[in-house]
Amino acid sequence: MLPTPGSLFVAIVFGAVGLAAFLHGRRVGSIKPVLIGVALMAYPYFVADTTLSIIIGLGLCFLLYLFRD
Repeated sequence: MLPTPGSLFVAIVFGAVGLAAFLHGRRVGSIKPVLIGVALMAYPYFVADTTLSIIIGLGLCFLLYLFRD
């Protein structure tokens, strides 16, 4: 199945957020943002539906907000 422009855009946006969380977590030495950042960067490879991708990305961003230090 080919990705839609919407799913590509969502993957880029949440991938950038994941990269920022990953780099921040490495800099401060906290494992939680590193793991959530990896999840944000990786999940778009496995989810093709745009709506589901947005829901998962927002959920992971909420977890990132909850587990901030």
